[in-house]
Amino acid sequence: MKLNFKKYLMLTAMAVAFTACEDFLDKVPISQSTVGNAYKTASDAEAALIGAYDTFQQEYYIWDNIIFSDVISDNHYAGGDNPEVFAAEDLTLTPTNGRLFTNWSQLYNGIAKANVVLAKVPAITDPKLDIGGRREQILGEASFLRAYHYYQLVTLWGGVPLITSPVSSTEPAEVQLPRSSVEQVYAQIIADLEYAAAHLPDTYGADASVNKARATKGAANAMLAKVHAQKPDRDYNEVLEYCNAVITSPAGYTLLTDFTHLFDGNHYNNAESILEIQFTGAPEANFGPQLLLPPSISGDSWRKFITPSHNLVDAYDTEGDDVRKDATILFEQAPWSDEFWSVAVNGNVPFAYKWKSANGWASTNRQYILRLADIILLKAEALNELDRLEEARTEIDFVRDRVGLTPTPATNKTQMQLAIENERRLELAQEGQRWNDLKRYNRAVAVMNSLNEIDLRTGSAKVYNMNADKQLLPIPQSERNRNPNLGQNDGYGN
Repeated sequence: MKLNFKKYLMLTAMAVAFTACEDFLDKVPISQSTVGNAYKTASDAEAALIGAYDTFQQEYYIWDNIIFSDVISDNHYAGGDNPEVFAAEDLTLTPTNGRLFTNWSQLYNGIAKANVVLAKVPAITDPKLDIGGRREQILGEASFLRAYHYYQLVTLWGGVPLITSPVSSTEPAEVQLPRSSVEQVYAQIIADLEYAAAHLPDTYGADASVNKARATKGAANAMLAKVHAQKPDRDYNEVLEYCNAVITSPAGYTLLTDFTHLFDGNHYNNAESILEIQFTGAPEANFGPQLLLPPSISGDSWRKFITPSHNLVDAYDTEGDDVRKDATILFEQAPWSDEFWSVAVNGNVPFAYKWKSANGWASTNRQYILRLADIILLKAEALNELDRLEEARTEIDFVRDRVGLTPTPATNKTQMQLAIENERRLELAQEGQRWNDLKRYNRAVAVMNSLNEIDLRTGSAKVYNMNADKQLLPIPQSERNRNPNLGQNDGYGN
C-alpha cells in the first residue's frame, strides 16, 4: 500500500502542479515564480483564473489541512502508517518533515498563480473582458484566492515572505526575501479581501454550481470575519459586521434543515455552502476519501488515516449529539490493530466519515471552503466577546436546534466562550478548523496537555508536551536551504 499511495500522490502532484517555475525550482525558493507568458485575450484571462483555482485540488486542500488542524489537535489520531503524520499527532514536528515543504510549496504556487492574474489581466485590451464588469470580477476572484492562501500560511507559520507580484528574475536579491511580520501579512490579506468584497458579485446568476465554485462577495466577507477574529489584534466589532454581511447577503445563505445533507454526497452546492471545492470525478477527483474510509466503503483493507479520538467521541456523547456524531464518525470492525481503540485485530474502530464515498481514489466528495454554520458560530463568539451574552445565546442555539439539542446552559461570558468553542468542535470536526479555534481561544496548550489518551499497547497515557512554540509549524528546511533569509520559528532550532 505504501508504494502505491506514494506513487498516487506523486502523480497527483505532478498533474496539478504549477509549472511556470519548473525550469528553476531547484535554484530559487518555492515561494517565487517567474512568468513569461503572453496574456492578450479574455480567454487568456479566464484560463489563468481557472489555473489559480486549481490549487484547491492539490494535496494541502484535500487532506493535509485536516492533518494540520484536526490531527494536530484533540480531534483525531494520525491512523495509517506514515511517520510524518504521526509527528503531527505527537506534536514532534521537525523542519525536515516533508509534508511541511509540500504544503508550503503548494500554497505559494497558488499565490504565484493569483499574482499572475492580478498582474496581467489589467493590461489585456480585449473588449470582451469588460462586458458585465468581468475584468473586475476576475481581479476580485484572484485577490480572494491570494488572501485565502496567505491566511493558511500565516496561521500555520506566522510571518512569511510576502509576494504580491510575479517574479521576473532569479537573482538572490529578488527571490531570497525575508519573512514579513504577522501583522504585515494580515494587513495584505485584509486589503485583498476588501478589494474582493468591493468587486465581486453576490452571485453569478442562478446556477449554484457556479456560485459555490467561485469566490463571491459572501466568500470575501466570510473570510474577513475569520481574519479579524484570528489576527493578533482582533477586532470583534469588525467580526460582527462581516458575519452579518454574510448572514444577510442577497445570495440567501441559510442553514440546511437536515445536517446530514451537508455530507451525504447528494446535496452539494446547497444553500448553506458559501464556497466548496468542485470535485466532479476523474480527472477532477478527490483522492482523500480512499485514505480515510473503512474497508466496507473503500474496498481495501490497509489501515486508514485520521482516526477520530476518544476525546472527540466523548465530546459528542457528553452533549448527546447523535446527529452530528453519526454524520462525522462511523464505527466499524477494522482488520488491523489500533493502539487507541483495539489492540486486537477486528476490533471496533471509528473512521472519519464526513466523506462517504471513496470510488477508487476518484471520489466526488468535497470539503467546504466556507459554510454558513461556521459564520453563525463566529458571530456568536463576537457577540459574547462584546458582552452581548443573550444575543450570543440566540446564535449558538440556532445551530444547536438544527441537530435537536437543547439551548445552551451557559450563564456567563466564560461559560459561553467554552460553549461556543465546543459547539464549533462538534459542528466543524474534520473540516480543518479546530487548531485555529484552540489558538484563537488561547487554549491549545491547556487542552493538549490535559488530554488523557491511553496507548493500549502500553497502558500509559500519551504525553504531548505541548507548549506555546508548537502552535506554529517549523519553517521547512528545504525552503530555508533555498532562502537563507527565512530564519526559523521559536522552538525548532536555528
